Amino acid sequence: MVFKSINPYTDKEIAQYEEHSKDEIHKILENSSRAFSEWRSKPLSYRTNLLSKAGKVLKANVDEYADCITREMGKPITETRAEVEKCAWVCEYYAENAEDFLQTKSIETDADKSMVRYDPIGPVLAIMPWNFPFWQVFRFAAPTLTAGNTGLLKHASNVLGCAQKIEEVFLKAGFPEGVFQNIIVHHEKIESILENSVVKAVTLTGSEKAGSSVAGLAGKNIKKSVLELGGSNAFIVWKDADLEQALETAVNARMMNTGQSCIAAKRFLIMEDIYDEFLSGFTERISKLKQGDPLDKTTKLGPLARKDLADQLSKQVEESVQKGAKLTLGGGQNGCMYEATVLENVKPGMPAFDEETFGPVAAFTKVKTIEEAFELSNHSKFGLGVSLFTQNTEKALGLADRVEDGALFINDLVKSDPRLPFGGTKYSGYGRELSKDGIMEFVNKKTVYVKK
Repeated sequence: MVFKSINPYTDKEIAQYEEHSKDEIHKILENSSRAFSEWRSKPLSYRTNLLSKAGKVLKANVDEYADCITREMGKPITETRAEVEKCAWVCEYYAENAEDFLQTKSIETDADKSMVRYDPIGPVLAIMPWNFPFWQVFRFAAPTLTAGNTGLLKHASNVLGCAQKIEEVFLKAGFPEGVFQNIIVHHEKIESILENSVVKAVTLTGSEKAGSSVAGLAGKNIKKSVLELGGSNAFIVWKDADLEQALETAVNARMMNTGQSCIAAKRFLIMEDIYDEFLSGFTERISKLKQGDPLDKTTKLGPLARKDLADQLSKQVEESVQKGAKLTLGGGQNGCMYEATVLENVKPGMPAFDEETFGPVAAFTKVKTIEEAFELSNHSKFGLGVSLFTQNTEKALGLADRVEDGALFINDLVKSDPRLPFGGTKYSGYGRELSKDGIMEFVNKKTVYVKK
């Protein structure tokens, strides 16, 4: 099979990539296993030094990598530069903190000595999506490789140029061959790879369907899995909120990456006292966002990554309108381009409320009380994150337990930060990435007990 990389804005082919053969996959897996035997024995200081160098490689080549992301999946160039720079940050973070995170922990027991070691487990398979083609990989790779594991990347078929460049980053930084490798395969071959005894664990960022399938395979083979799946984040605005702050954040929270983000705000739950003012301000702001060539630095909205994704979004909007939602702005599609769109009167039972809308569509719902806002926020199969805007932060903190999601951001948009654990609940997946929690996902927490 040959995979084609197509620029979603120009619809022109960028490159072709041949699928790895069965023999090539076998060689990649053997290389990963062999590399692990040596890599795990390297001093942690050696591994963190190389990770620091990887961060420097990213910074030195930010224009090249950002250009590759933009051409392959259509993200505005200013955002792809920021993505690459964030990858450098996560490398720096683990280079500075891994020693503390992985330090053997002594515990007092009846033994003369008892402790917990954090040892690597082996090759880890990462199945990654196209929407943040560098960041999703580096937030896995930085902690996982530094812990002493090796990495195997199965990237989305439309961003294989990015996958190639990511592998080059590690090689340029001095990582030994085999420590991080790409596997170019159709998803149908993931089962045989995951069943291979070389692979010790798997992490996936993607759709709930893909996550369910991979989790089933991992469970069948008794292998650790981490899933970061979809989201339908609520953006709650109480009547006492700073509306200018909330509006400015709301636009970024919904429209960043042209709305193609699992943690994007998708369902806007606005108190009735301020509903009309907030809706008017939001609609005015997004109607002025420039849509067009993502390589133009003034562009705020690019194309969706593929036409089928735009088709799916259009279908969700149309079905929501048929069920009673009001189309206030946008709704137009031209190939991969989809207009910034506002839907009002969105309720449970409509695709815009129940499903993940992966594109620049904001679903608005008027709520009467704080209680109703929390009930509707939790009325979702997803549980990734919630934004809540109010000037009464103490009251918001006191109600934090009402949020079922993996994150609550008060007066800011939901975002990932290397210093904080990231992950969801319900159909948004399980396990955590980033911070100390992220590096602990793929280690053997080994108890050592010594009695003289």
